[in-house]
Formats: sequence, structure tokens, C-alpha cells
Amino acid sequence: MKKYFIPIASDFISQKEVDFIIRSNTEYLKNLNCEQIEFDQLLLVEQFYYFVITGGTEQQVLALQKKRNKKFGNEDVILLAHASHNSLPACLEVLAKLQQDDSRGKVVYLPEAATALDADHKPAISKIDGLPELQGLRIGSIGAPSDWLVASSPSFEIVKQNFGIDVIPIDLNEVKQIFQRITKEQVIDISAAFIDKAVGIYEPSLLEIYDNIKIYLAMKKLIEKYKLDAVTIRCFDLVLDMKTTGCFALSRLNDEGIIAGCEGDLNSTIGMLWAQKTFGKLPWMANPSQMNLEDNSLILAHCTVPSSLVTSYKIRSHFESGLGVGIQGEFPKQKVTIIRIGGKNLDKIWQAEGEIIESGNAEDLCRTQIKVKLDNKYSVQDLLTNPLGNHLVVVGR
Repeated sequence: MKKYFIPIASDFISQKEVDFIIRSNTEYLKNLNCEQIEFDQLLLVEQFYYFVITGGTEQQVLALQKKRNKKFGNEDVILLAHASHNSLPACLEVLAKLQQDDSRGKVVYLPEAATALDADHKPAISKIDGLPELQGLRIGSIGAPSDWLVASSPSFEIVKQNFGIDVIPIDLNEVKQIFQRITKEQVIDISAAFIDKAVGIYEPSLLEIYDNIKIYLAMKKLIEKYKLDAVTIRCFDLVLDMKTTGCFALSRLNDEGIIAGCEGDLNSTIGMLWAQKTFGKLPWMANPSQMNLEDNSLILAHCTVPSSLVTSYKIRSHFESGLGVGIQGEFPKQKVTIIRIGGKNLDKIWQAEGEIIESGNAEDLCRTQIKVKLDNKYSVQDLLTNPLGNHLVVVGR
């Protein structure tokens, strides 16, 4: 039977790029007997797929599916993911939300479309218990979680109940107000040290680097004001409203021992705290951007990384927007543990062990990239069949 798809993309990508991605996956789409339709045909076809072109589209998919549910009922939601532009992590976040709501869905990862998945595969997910070391810690939530974190925005009450952590809501405008008061003289020494240790500066201007340092100093003031042990920030609003990024701030704060998460993602910030207390090492938060079922590996990527975790770094722009500062770090080869905390009540954990076998420099993924090959007793297929959400936490062992 003929199947149909609609491409779903964020505003950060041009129509020309969308068309290129569709053309690049033509062979896979033909193998699936899949043909593109327009948005106004959404309710006219039965066999339907969402071709998720970029990250940041999770709410769009759910809103469209809500319309289809009124006509077709609680149908299986099929998500097509490809190997760039954070398509895969977006699909995993949507599927995690569907499963939290007891709806049915499936991710078809196009580079692996010919690989049959074991329908009876049981992901290595277990119940997570809180740690005494987490009791009474304070996480500052600067701005609400990013809109696309549809499966990763637990209530503050659930966080407190399960982990004993207090979440302190902070208006993002406080960052903006402090930012405006910081002078060039306050950032020169920090920016000079950041630049001096880099192996190269590519897209960012000196002014963009200065603005990133200002975000860091503003967040430091809020950490002191609210007596925070960790923080997460709705960082894409910095891109949209201030044309800057929080990538340096999160990198530097983590290096200083203050766990700092991206995108207002409480699940991952708690996961980072849990990993730090459990393994005694600094963790890294990243997107599962690509995977290979055959060799049981995945590529993780993000635009920020603590400098203490990498052997070198380049100063780049932020991947999705091309603005501000992103950090492209080179990880050493090492054994790692990967975790994801999630579930509707934030009471589940997926945990796997593997080894970093290489760092990457692809231009269609977030700046810092690693390839991790999982140990044989673990499977990357877990992420396709029963994900707990997008971001994963990586910690050395």
C-alpha cells in the first residue's frame, strides 16, 4: 500500500536545505514506498509518516497528530529520522512522550531502514532510586524547559518527591538584565584565556565571544543569589532574543563543578547530578544524533562541552543558528557509561556501557561529536524501541 509523508522542520533551516535532505534520502523513501504530500492533505491519507527533518519540531508533530487523532483515532505514529540536523533525537523525544501517554509509535531510522527490528526486544530500563547525596540540592531552572522537550519537563513536585531536589524557577529576564550591566572590562581576561587555550577560532567574532562570557557572568550571579548547586537554562531564547548562546557559560560552570544543563532540560540536569555523585566524575550531556545497529554504535553531539573533558577545542558558532559561540571538543578514547533518566514519573533509567572510539567533525551535527561503541550486552536498539527521551548523559569510567 502507498504511504505518504510530510517533512517537519524548524525555522533554523532553509527550504533549500529541507529539499536537499529529502533528495538525499530518496532511495530510503522509495524503499518504504513513501511519497511526499502537502500539509493540507494531512487528513486525506491513511498510511502516513512524519519525516522529521530537524530537531526542535516535537511540538509540531504532536499538534499535527492531535488533528489526525480526531479522524483516525489513536493510530500508530510513524516517525522517519535521518542522520543529520538532530532529526533522530527529536524523534526519540516524541516517541518517549507518546509512550508516556500510552499511545503507539515507532521510529524508522532511514539509514537503517532495511534492518529488521526485533519486536520483542526489551530495553535495559530499570527503576531508579534517589541518592542521599542529592537530598536538599537546589537546581535553578532559568526560563521554562524548551518547548520541544515534550517528554523531559517533569513537575517540580515529582523532582522533589523522587530525588529530594528543590527546583528554583528563575525568570530568564534576570539573565538579560544582568547581561546588560556587564562591561567589556569584566570579560576581557576570561575571553583571552578562552581564546588562548583554543586550537582555533572559526565563525565567531570577538564581540560574540564577549557576549558569551557575559552570559556566564550573569549566570554566576544568579547561582550566588539563589544559592544553587546546579542550573539549567532555556538557552535557545538567548539565540532568538539576544543573538548569543550559553555554550561557554555551561562549559565553564561544569568545569567549576556546578552542574549546568542545556535547554532547560531538568531530566538531563538531574541525570548529570546523579552521574556525578554515582561515578565521581564530570558528565557530559548530548544528543544521540546517529546510530548504527549493525556495529552497535551511536554518535552523540552537542554544541557545548566542559574543557576539562577534552584534549583540545575549537571555538565555533552554534550549529543550528550559526550565531554566537559553540565549542567543538576532541574527546580522548575511553570507556564510558551512558545514562538517561526519564519516564512519566521520572522514575526510570536506561544505562549502558561502551567506549569512545573516535571524535567527529561533521558539519551537519552539533559541534562536539563522539562515536561510542556499546559493549555487547547492551543495544542501541533500545533507543529506537523504547526511548526515555532525547538527551543522554555520558560519563567516563
